[in-house]
Amino acid sequence: MDLVAQGARLAASGLSQGTSGNLSARCGDGFLITPSGTPYEDITPEGIVRVDRDGQWPAGQRPSSEWRFHRDIYLARPDAMAVVHVHPPYATALAMCRKDIPPAHYMIAVGGGDSIRCADYHTYGTQALSDAVLAALEGRLACLMANHGMISLGSTLAQAMWRAVEVENLARQYALALQLGTPVMLTDHEVADVLAKFANYGLMSSRS
Repeated sequence: MDLVAQGARLAASGLSQGTSGNLSARCGDGFLITPSGTPYEDITPEGIVRVDRDGQWPAGQRPSSEWRFHRDIYLARPDAMAVVHVHPPYATALAMCRKDIPPAHYMIAVGGGDSIRCADYHTYGTQALSDAVLAALEGRLACLMANHGMISLGSTLAQAMWRAVEVENLARQYALALQLGTPVMLTDHEVADVLAKFANYGLMSSRS
């Protein structure tokens, strides 16, 4: 199962460690999500939890405590087929400072717009956090989460993972640039040109 295979990549990718973060993929009118409190190397296909659109799952199983924003993303965003939530160092450091990632590099387009917003802080697993995430993701494919981590969407799980790696790389570059001085921002026209070129960017990632 792709959720198991992609989960096994998380530690090596630097996107998350231990049991932090969670992955999901749309499935019918619900979704499949990684279980709560289980190291990714120990997750088996049988351990993956199916949650329906009403937030119900089979007795005896326990989905990630963040299942709520996964559910709400799928309900609100028909384009989202997979969701990756992780706590990588640089994206999380910017989120701890409650900073958006601005258009300081053309790869900002990986997030689907001219910025990668930072969602307001709320306690994990709550409806308030889910609402804040949906607001930050409006017109976007990724967002940071204040004092928490980041989320990326994809047309496949592989593409959502690819996008998460690119956002973390972008966060690292921006954090380094801030140490050197004041990054120069791309203009609206320059960002629009890149967004147009990104119409098919990363499609190979969605096929892997």
